[in-house]
Formats: sequence, structure tokens, C-alpha cells
Amino acid sequence: MKSLLYIVLLLTISSINAQNMKSDLPYAVVPPHPEKYTATTVAARMIDGLGFRYYWATEGLRPEDLAYKASEEGRTSAETVRHIYDLSKMIVNATTKTPNGKSEKDSLSFDELRSVTLLNFKKASTILLEADSLDDFKIIFENDYGISEHSFWINITGPIEDAIWHSGQVSLLRRASGNPFNSKVSVFSGKVRK
Repeated sequence: MKSLLYIVLLLTISSINAQNMKSDLPYAVVPPHPEKYTATTVAARMIDGLGFRYYWATEGLRPEDLAYKASEEGRTSAETVRHIYDLSKMIVNATTKTPNGKSEKDSLSFDELRSVTLLNFKKASTILLEADSLDDFKIIFENDYGISEHSFWINITGPIEDAIWHSGQVSLLRRASGNPFNSKVSVFSGKVRK
């Protein structure tokens, strides 16, 4: 009987540990930097820094954190996470030369939003690392009135910087809701201290 109880306990602990293990999502650490500075490698590195900050701003958010907002007119953390997801689509769409258009609101869970957002950042960064120039990576909008194109400069000052800004807001909101950002995360080195 003791052996059976020991086996059940061991299996239960193993199952809990498996559920708590980190997924294969990118940006738990910032990937190694490129060997040379070019416009495309610097842009990719900016997105990598964003991915790292977003990863840790959203890691371990609880339902009460997602529902929290600092004021009546402010966004909840969940609404901010959704906005960052929308920005990640604009960032990756520029690198895949896909027009942005009016789309139905995705009904993704928080975990799905987080995962797709991180994967969008990774895809955009990977494409930029392999590119020779930013000239072809325009933000394209397509709607009933036609098509408009904006240079990659707008991607930097718009969606990329906006997503960094909002990742900081998620970090602030989670602290206010009682679940602060992991203090071992170093945004300076892009690593987690032991």
C-alpha cells in the first residue's frame, strides 16, 4: 500500500512540474546579438528587446491581474495585452509585406494572445535579420478607400515603440495588482539572474 501511495504521489508531483515548466515560447532570454550593425539587425534587435520585456511583463499574470485597471477610464491589463497583440500583427505584417485591414476581433485566450504575440515578434525579428534593407518593409493599410503605405520609420516610432510602452504599462499594472515583475529579470543584459 505504501508503494502504491508513493507512486501516486510521485506521478502527481511530476504532473504538476510538467504543467509548471516553461513553454517553448521565445524571449525568456534575449537571443545572441548579430555580429554586425546594419539597419536591419538593429531593427531586429529592437524587436528582440521588446519580446523579452513583453515575455516577462506577461509571465505569470493571474486573472485578477488581467482584470486590473488603474482608473475607471484606463485599460485593464487584458485590454493592454490585446492592444500589444494588435501591434505585433502590424509589426510582423510589415516584414511579411501583408496589408493591414479591418478584421474581426480574434477570440483568443490570454495564453493564446501571449503566445501569438511572442511568435509574431520572433518572426519579424528573424525576417529582419536575414534582410539587406528596410526599404521594402512598409506598413500597408488596405480599406474601402484604397491602399496607403508607410516606411519602416513609422514602424519604429509607431507599433514597435508603442508595444514597448504598453509592455511597461503591463509591468506597472501587475505591480499595482499585487503580482510584481520578476526581480531577477535584467532588462539590461536580457537575461534572468540566478
